Amino acid sequence: MGRWEPDARGRLERAALELYGERGFEQTTVAEIAARAGLTERTFFRHFADKREVLFGGSSVMRDLILGAIARAPASATPIEAIAAGLDAAAGVFTPDRRESARRRAGIIAANAELRERELIKMAAYTAGLVEALRGRGVVEPAASLSAEIGIAVFRVAFERWLDQTEERDYGQLLRDSFDELKALTAAC
Repeated sequence: MGRWEPDARGRLERAALELYGERGFEQTTVAEIAARAGLTERTFFRHFADKREVLFGGSSVMRDLILGAIARAPASATPIEAIAAGLDAAAGVFTPDRRESARRRAGIIAANAELRERELIKMAAYTAGLVEALRGRGVVEPAASLSAEIGIAVFRVAFERWLDQTEERDYGQLLRDSFDELKALTAAC
């Protein structure tokens, strides 16, 4: 495959996931990723700051989708409804054709302490963004922080269910089902 082929970023991502799965994250070099993708290291660094970013590069896009939808939620929406709208807006990122690569990504992260820490930092940043978005809507503490934490918990539960090999529902449906289960739980309190 030549360097002029389209989708350099996608090729680099696929090559990295393959190599991380075959050799492990720590044992894989940027040079190997670039070579597997048929590209140069220089091209790699045009797309990613380092080899971890292959796994976390889409975080800002997802965050922007979520926060934008929270800001656009109706003024009458409760904090949880606004967060549900934000997370639902990002559900389109989790398409059926991305499910297998998401499973591989999750396995790679689970196998590496540094990557697990990075994932926790990413989730904490999402939570902080949700809190700020809710505060921007006039939600006060502790409601803003509690709602953000609950929203991230629902996001994670739905995502883990989506990764399950036996699960056939799409991510958006799993997210809505998880929010429905949360409502049922809180109604029982």
